Amino acid sequence: MHCSSPKMVCETKIVADEHDAIPGTKKESIMWSSPPSSAALNPAEAKDVRNDAVFIREFERGDEEEVRRIFYEGIMERVPNTAFRGLSQQPKTQFLYALLTVMCFFVTNSVTLTCCAPLFLMSARYYYSKKVIQNYLDCALHTDMADIEAYYMKPTGSCFWVAVLNGRVVGLVAAQGREDDNTVELRRMSVDSRYRGKGIAKTLGRRVLEFAVRNNYAAVVLGTTAVKLAAHKLYESLGFRQTGQSEDYRLPGMSRSLLERLFFQIRYSRYRLQLREE
Repeated sequence: MHCSSPKMVCETKIVADEHDAIPGTKKESIMWSSPPSSAALNPAEAKDVRNDAVFIREFERGDEEEVRRIFYEGIMERVPNTAFRGLSQQPKTQFLYALLTVMCFFVTNSVTLTCCAPLFLMSARYYYSKKVIQNYLDCALHTDMADIEAYYMKPTGSCFWVAVLNGRVVGLVAAQGREDDNTVELRRMSVDSRYRGKGIAKTLGRRVLEFAVRNNYAAVVLGTTAVKLAAHKLYESLGFRQTGQSEDYRLPGMSRSLLERLFFQIRYSRYRLQLREE
């Protein structure tokens, strides 16, 4: 099984606004909270704001269990999305499945079997999506996510953060520096499904951008296989620009067998945010 991390080649351009950056050093924690709707708050409203405060801090060894849980659950959510919603992004596969359904009728001359063919194809897509994504998770949980300190906290130019709400880890993100092209890669962003819709993912993303500016990186890059449009809109709202797509991406852990290629396809999008000209 091939588990090496894919090389990012993402490209995008933007100039960061000075007032958007939060000053500090790599070891600094930051706090974000939803802005109140009015200038004055009564005691009950002030309490609600404090309860909604999300702290972004560096990863600690005690966070490992929650970090791995959030990462695992976030990736497993992609199984049905990739199997079913992802099919809408694969017109060639749609045509092939339609052709197979028609062929089923001519071969079997059975309306019942022909009607069952789409159900069989969708079941096969779900099975192979789950199989491939679980293999990918196994690779991730035995490489960088198995030793976050060694992969992200010790190397110069890399870091790993968690979002904490009411004392509980609810999100994570990593930054991995690349000296060959003076870029930093945004990786492993995930937010607990119970705490989404609070702007936590955007705050985590901004933390990576601030880290990149402080460490004089020329750009931030990322690659994603996310099917949901919301994920892509998040990156664009942070200033990233899409620079390329691959329709036949090989996810780490894939065997590339004939059946796997027939029932599992995934689109890989590359993004880049240019911080300064080289």
